[in-house]
Amino acid sequence: MSKQLSWYRLLCSTSILGIAMVSCIPAQAAPETSSVDLSSEQLDIVPSGEGVPTPGLSATQADLELAQAVETPMLATPPTSMSQIAGTQGDADFPADPSLHTPDASLGQVTSVSQLSDVQPDDWAFQAIQSLVERYGCVAGYPDGTFRPSRAMSRREAAALVNACLDNLSNRFATKEDLDALKALQDEFAAELATLRGRVDGLEARVATVEAQQFSTTTKLNGEAIFAFSGVAGDNPTNGADISGRVSLNQRTRLNFITSFTGKDRLYTRLQSSNRPVNFDDPGIPGIIDNTGTLQTRVAFDTGNFNNEVRLDRLDYRFPIGDKLDVTIFANAAFHHYYATTINPYFEGFGGGKGALSFFGERNPIYRIGTVGIPGVAGVGTSYMFNEENDLRLDLGYLAGRANQATATILANGEDEGGLIGGTYSALAQLSIKPTENSQIGLTYMRNEAPDGLMRFGTGTAFSNNPFDGSALSGNSFGFEGTVKLADWLAVGGWFGYTIADEDNTNNKANIINGAINFAFPDLGIEGATGGLIFGVPPTVIDNDIALREDPDQTFHLEALYSFPVNDFITITPGVIYLINPEGNSANSDILVGVIRTTFKF
Repeated sequence: MSKQLSWYRLLCSTSILGIAMVSCIPAQAAPETSSVDLSSEQLDIVPSGEGVPTPGLSATQADLELAQAVETPMLATPPTSMSQIAGTQGDADFPADPSLHTPDASLGQVTSVSQLSDVQPDDWAFQAIQSLVERYGCVAGYPDGTFRPSRAMSRREAAALVNACLDNLSNRFATKEDLDALKALQDEFAAELATLRGRVDGLEARVATVEAQQFSTTTKLNGEAIFAFSGVAGDNPTNGADISGRVSLNQRTRLNFITSFTGKDRLYTRLQSSNRPVNFDDPGIPGIIDNTGTLQTRVAFDTGNFNNEVRLDRLDYRFPIGDKLDVTIFANAAFHHYYATTINPYFEGFGGGKGALSFFGERNPIYRIGTVGIPGVAGVGTSYMFNEENDLRLDLGYLAGRANQATATILANGEDEGGLIGGTYSALAQLSIKPTENSQIGLTYMRNEAPDGLMRFGTGTAFSNNPFDGSALSGNSFGFEGTVKLADWLAVGGWFGYTIADEDNTNNKANIINGAINFAFPDLGIEGATGGLIFGVPPTVIDNDIALREDPDQTFHLEALYSFPVNDFITITPGVIYLINPEGNSANSDILVGVIRTTFKF
């Protein structure tokens, strides 16, 4: 009798579980989708312990830009509301799969799991499906001989399946004694069943409340706040003035709204506030000389002093065409690294919230050409994935400054500026690949036109950014980037950039180089921490037909940092930047920059 009672208990428990599942279906929440970068694919060579998006492989930024970017997690699909679930799973007029409600496509009867072509012995649910089909004779297949194990089940399908199982069980096994025993079990577990029903009712009420009060059914909100202590010591290389000053404390805050309308697209809207002057300079305060005299001292999170006003920063919309092509339309504050990989995973900061402390250390400066310190940057970027196994991809993009202007602006040098076409622009083409699981390389080409004569690297010497003293120019830049993880505790990366600038209406040329090598030490000291060393040469004019605008020496950039997590939401990064021969001149005194950056993610 005890064995028989045990069997009844098991049978009853199975039935009760099935009924509970049907009752709970309307209250189930959709699983939250994973985030993607949303600008671009990212290398799997990531510091151990880091969470979502890896230190990305997408990059570019700006000098006096009104905006830089923190590349935040992006939605592959939008968050799903309970009303959406009810609409797709429980709506009588719009069932999840209309074909299931036509006579020729209703669920079919099978007697052996081998009749189901899409159920294999190594499937994790194989034994459960086999038991339903062969032991209990439940409805478990479609007329075409498939089970469709990955398709979502509607509420009425679940009810039909459970009902079929209960009918078969009662027809095959139930006797009067069975029913009496079942009644006894129902009485015995009455309290538990009541508790379970109460919990389900409570869950439904809570879900209804969340749905009514939720921010949006299509938009996710995340944010970042930076508190930074910083200071500089040395002499201004332009006028020799002492620039050693007091330590400053500044903030930059960003709110990112990530919206998806189809589950595959993404609208990115960012609001930003800051009181951080660009490059330690605040010309709005008369009588205070705090300009360092060189862009080489600029830190990564400089976006300009907005006096803590909130401004619209980044605004773009990305959508796929087919399975391999992503297209991004940029309406404001665009940069090439928003869609192209920069192959600098440990130090790419996407605007300075993580990674390198310096503007130079984030990525090859040629990615910023034509986008730094100019308003209204807009355009289009594309990424085409040839092969996902080795991340062979092609990035193409076109960005224009002052693209919001419908009429041309006449500059001081007599050139026209403004509009999506005909003014300042930069066009990028890049091919990248992962030869091995732990390495990636890329070849980059950038073409630019600058009616105002500014290359706009955002870092480097004054001559490299303005090689022809304000005369209009065009440029062709070539870059090579690479990174490799040599061991669990060591990764090495770097780049080399070469730019040929041509002065318009003359034969004058200027050759500009830059390069860097960096070393990352993942999990240094504690899990999730990263130590970093960066050695490089910021953009420098090594040859110019206008001899007076050629840099006599090369600046050497040395940077050391240590980033460690306090918890999943707070990271502290102290570090120093040391410049030898600032502004490409050995006659200038060295400059030291110290930074302690605290980043809050929420």
